[in-house]
Amino acid sequence: MRTTRIIDSKALVPLALLLLAVLVVAGCSSDSSSDASSSSDDSTSSGSCPDGDTSLSISASVDQWGDIAEQLAGDCGEVDTVITSSSVDPHDYEPTSSDIQKMTSAQVAVINGADYDPWAEKALEGSDVTVVDAGTVCGAETGANPHLWYDPDCVMKMGAAMSEAYEKADESTKSYFENLQKQWTEDMKSYTDAVAATKKVADGKTYGATESVFDYMASAVGMKNETPQGYQNASKNESDPAPGDIQAFKSALTNNDMDVLIFNTQTEGPVPSQLKETADSANVPVVDVTETVPDDASTFQEWQINQLDSLQQALQ
Repeated sequence: MRTTRIIDSKALVPLALLLLAVLVVAGCSSDSSSDASSSSDDSTSSGSCPDGDTSLSISASVDQWGDIAEQLAGDCGEVDTVITSSSVDPHDYEPTSSDIQKMTSAQVAVINGADYDPWAEKALEGSDVTVVDAGTVCGAETGANPHLWYDPDCVMKMGAAMSEAYEKADESTKSYFENLQKQWTEDMKSYTDAVAATKKVADGKTYGATESVFDYMASAVGMKNETPQGYQNASKNESDPAPGDIQAFKSALTNNDMDVLIFNTQTEGPVPSQLKETADSANVPVVDVTETVPDDASTFQEWQINQLDSLQQALQ
């Protein structure tokens, strides 16, 4: 049987606009706000599953999306995420037979797509699993930066797409998922507020990045990427940058052409380390980011807000 995919990003635009409207109403009608660490608890406050037990099986390829999938599933869904360790590179991951079973036995599968987790895409080909693919939902073109969970607009669209898939997969609990999705949208206000607050500080500032993982968010808050193009191309192709590109990067840091260095702590190697040392010597603030949800963050929102707070502090 053919795989069912959530593919029409245009169809999700009205829903995404509705979600943003809910955020505005929530912000105007409430004098209180929840901190990031309580987001996951609040998002499951719709109560226990009407059926009395977990009824929907959901798989996720990576924890960046898996955490959101769990928040939106509540007590009516069980999410099984394949890659949950920050030490694993999803690009090069070799799935086990158990991993394949997780993906193909679920009713709904949440993947990143955009050639980030090709093993998951391949495993789901020809299955009857409903696939929520971030690359498709968010309209990522071939060869685009695959780190879509750093795009605030994409995150909201994915939340809408996941809930839509859950509702269609289990009609008996549709109202539960609808209510949970509304609550999640309200809970995400702490995240969208953090993005807006960061933009006030970061708009027009420049940055260099050891890897492109944070680029979508940097763009969302108005920053300009000054990473040498040759270095960017090498990073995109997962190849070693040319000596000239490394030197150009170091010179930009030394000459203070970059306001901050965005450093992916999960990228190992001598080149990123050299760039960080150069930034430290030039008194250029270094902002640490991660590709996956770190162990010390309880939710996606907390993870992202902590990094945005660090960026604000570095730029002030």
